[in-house]
Amino acid sequence: MDQSLAALGNPAVLFFLLGALAAFARSDLAVPEAIAKGLSIFLMMSIGLRGGVEVAHAGLSSGIGLAALGGLSLSALLPIPAFLALRHLGGLDRINAAAVAAHYGSVSVVTFVTGHDILIGRGLAPAGYMVAVLAIMETPAIISALLLARGGGNAQAGGAPLGDLLREVLANGSVVLLAGSFAIGMVIGEAGFAPVAPLFDGLFKGALCLFLLDMGLVAARRLIDARLLTPALVALGIALPLINGALGVLLGTALGFGPGTAAEFGILAASASYIAVPAAMRMALPQADPGRYLTMSLGITFPFNIIIGIALYTNFALMLA
Repeated sequence: MDQSLAALGNPAVLFFLLGALAAFARSDLAVPEAIAKGLSIFLMMSIGLRGGVEVAHAGLSSGIGLAALGGLSLSALLPIPAFLALRHLGGLDRINAAAVAAHYGSVSVVTFVTGHDILIGRGLAPAGYMVAVLAIMETPAIISALLLARGGGNAQAGGAPLGDLLREVLANGSVVLLAGSFAIGMVIGEAGFAPVAPLFDGLFKGALCLFLLDMGLVAARRLIDARLLTPALVALGIALPLINGALGVLLGTALGFGPGTAAEFGILAASASYIAVPAAMRMALPQADPGRYLTMSLGITFPFNIIIGIALYTNFALMLA
C-alpha cells in the first residue's frame, strides 16, 4: 500500500469511515452515549498509563524537558496566526476568531490516540513522555485566545475571570485523567503494569475501533447540520492543520527527536480540540458561536486528520529524517 494511504489500512480509521458513511446515508446506527464516554475514559487511561510506564522504564532525560517546552510554545503561539487568518481570510469578528483559534492551538486526545496507534503500527513508536506533552498543550492556547479576544480593550470579550477559567481547564476531566494515569504509570513501572496489561494493551485497539465508529457518526452529522461555514472557513479548517502539522514536525526534528516523536509533534500541533476548549469557550467567551468552532474542529479538521493528515505528517517526518 502506498505510504500516503497507509492510514486507510488501519482498522480504527476504517471504522471511522464506516461511521461517517452511515451518517451520510441517514442510517439510525448509534453508539449509546454512556458507552462512548466509557470508551473515552478507557482510552485516556490506557494511553496515560502506557506513557508513564515507558518513561519509568527509560528514565527521565533532557528530551522530556525539551519536548515539554516545545509543546508549551506551540500551544501558546499557534492561535496567533490562526486568529489573523480567521479575521482577514475567514471574515470572523474578534470574539469568534479568538474562540476558533483556541481550538487550533490546543489538542485533540482522540487524534493523538489514533496517530499514536498508527505510528506504532508503522514501527515508529514515539517517546512515552509525549503523553505529558499532550496534557501540557491543552491549556496555553486558551490563555492566548483570551488575550487575543480581549486585545484593544474589547469590552465585549467579557466572561469568566482568568483565574476561574484556569481552574476550570486544569480540573477538566481529560487533563486530570491523562496526567493522573501518566503519573500512576511512572509510579508502578513495568512490574506494576504487567497484571493489568491484558486490559489496557490487549483491548486497546478494539476499544479504539468502536470509539472511532462513534466519532465518525458524530463528525459527519455535525457536518451535515452545518449552516454557518463559508467556503473560506472550510478551506481554513484544512489549511490550518496542514500548516500547524508541518510546523510541529519541523520543531520536533529540529529538537533532535526521531521520526516517530517528530511525527507525533506534528499530529499534536495539527489536531484541534473539540472537548476541553469548547467547554472553556462556553465559560470564557459566551458570545462566541459554538456552531462555528465546533463544526470546524469536529466536522472538518478532525476527519481530515484521521483520514489524510496523520499519514502526511508521518511521511513528512520520515522525509526530514
